[in-house]
Amino acid sequence: MSTDTHTSAHPAALPLEEQIILVTGGARGLGAAISRVFLAAGAKVAINYRSSAQAAEDLVALYPDTAVAIQADVRDQDQLKAMAAQAKDRFGRPVTTLVNNALVDFSFNGDARSTAEAISAAELSAQFAGSVLAPVAAIQAVLPGMREAGFGRIINIGTNLFQHPVVPYHDYTATKAALLSLTRTFADDLGPEGINVNMVSGGLLRTTDASAATPEAVFDLIAAGTPLRRVTSPGELADAVLFFASPLSRGVTGQNLIVDGGLVKG
Repeated sequence: MSTDTHTSAHPAALPLEEQIILVTGGARGLGAAISRVFLAAGAKVAINYRSSAQAAEDLVALYPDTAVAIQADVRDQDQLKAMAAQAKDRFGRPVTTLVNNALVDFSFNGDARSTAEAISAAELSAQFAGSVLAPVAAIQAVLPGMREAGFGRIINIGTNLFQHPVVPYHDYTATKAALLSLTRTFADDLGPEGINVNMVSGGLLRTTDASAATPEAVFDLIAAGTPLRRVTSPGELADAVLFFASPLSRGVTGQNLIVDGGLVKG
């Protein structure tokens, strides 16, 4: 098995303990699980939050030497650029891995969703701003630093609702599908610079703030139809995110890894 970690043009991989990770929406739910798994692996992590200051600071208190909490609304391009600069100032090196995890103002409650005859342009536009425009702006904010390092990993958080719309969240699913397309086109665009772009797509997670409104019957339904007979945890999905930032994934880009216990066969 090859153990090479460098090419003549740029490093093929950086060990996690040499990386600076930025996790958007990294203070609660899935984002907190992602922040924790990177911190446990020895990486330095910038934990982005919009309003969850206490949750972010609680995480930093556990890892005071390797974590920093940074407030920013991911829909604001200037705040994203300032956040990337603040992370570099804190750790002395630019961000090398970006995890686009932030989910702006969305709750997974099928009973309250807008149906096909009611979904509005305003709802679609709001989700597009948070799930497409914001990740693109975040990528653009960290690209100069990745180019400086000659290395980068971009990991977008998607959904298995593309393939299995057990509850048709029209706005959420449509915008995540757009983000998957950008994952693939950005992978082609940025690959020659040593920047890998991938997506990790979960299903219903037990339990996050976003899925707290999901009825227990839905959890039971998903578990019954899943080969592992249980609903995936945030920690299990976070482990897959860690893989895409690690040297183990150095030959992988433009991919969408589904982490849902086998419910959807990708």
